[in-house]
Amino acid sequence: MNDREILRLEAVDFVRSGRPILTDINFTVRAGERWALIGPNGAGKSTILSVCGAVNHPTRGSVHVLGRKLGRVDIRELRESIGHVNPRHPLRSPLTVRQVILTGATGTEELMARWVPDKRTEARVDELIEMLGLADLEGATWPTLSQGERGRTLIARALLPEPALLLLDEPSTGLDVAAREQFLATIDELHSARPDLATILVTHHLEELPRSTSHAMLIKHGRLYSAGPVLDVLTTEHVSECFDYPIEIEHRSGRWHARALERE
Repeated sequence: MNDREILRLEAVDFVRSGRPILTDINFTVRAGERWALIGPNGAGKSTILSVCGAVNHPTRGSVHVLGRKLGRVDIRELRESIGHVNPRHPLRSPLTVRQVILTGATGTEELMARWVPDKRTEARVDELIEMLGLADLEGATWPTLSQGERGRTLIARALLPEPALLLLDEPSTGLDVAAREQFLATIDELHSARPDLATILVTHHLEELPRSTSHAMLIKHGRLYSAGPVLDVLTTEHVSECFDYPIEIEHRSGRWHARALERE
């Protein structure tokens, strides 16, 4: 891990239809940091991720990715530095696993007509297929994949352009317990293979956090309630306050556990 700044949000507000969604959001992500973004439904987690991914511009404030300010840089160029994993990936065509990964080179959902990948891109796909355990599925089509297999394929797609920042929006959605554990193991292996890769993972279930999580932020009503090293942020007091409910937090064997308590 080095100290290189990957992402910085300063005094970010986001307003939609006159309604404030985010207010005064400030945080910095450095190379190799693995952030968890946690909060109740409707707290603004996905909106923060969309701003980090240059999908939405803030109403006020500034966003810097790799030293480049959102709004003063070519948006397509900026997005090449950001990998985005969305388990609700809206693909309708029966592309193979390999073809889905290749769409990461063009940043499109479908393969571009008449586009032919170069040898370096093909070699990179081979590397990712091997790293993410997809070799036996390379020719399988999207409709036949399980949710866990789709998740690993989407990570490979996001990593194809070798981004400095990887965003994971509730990546365990739709997974059963076994598939979730396999997926989280994949995230931990990825962090070992790419130690300088910065990640932000959105969830509202602490059990869905990888062991490699290093930092966390809690979001409440569109505001940043707490942010910093994960052991300092994910405490019983902080999480209970964030969710407005008494929740006991435990950290065992590198994993997080939450248990609702009876109200006094």
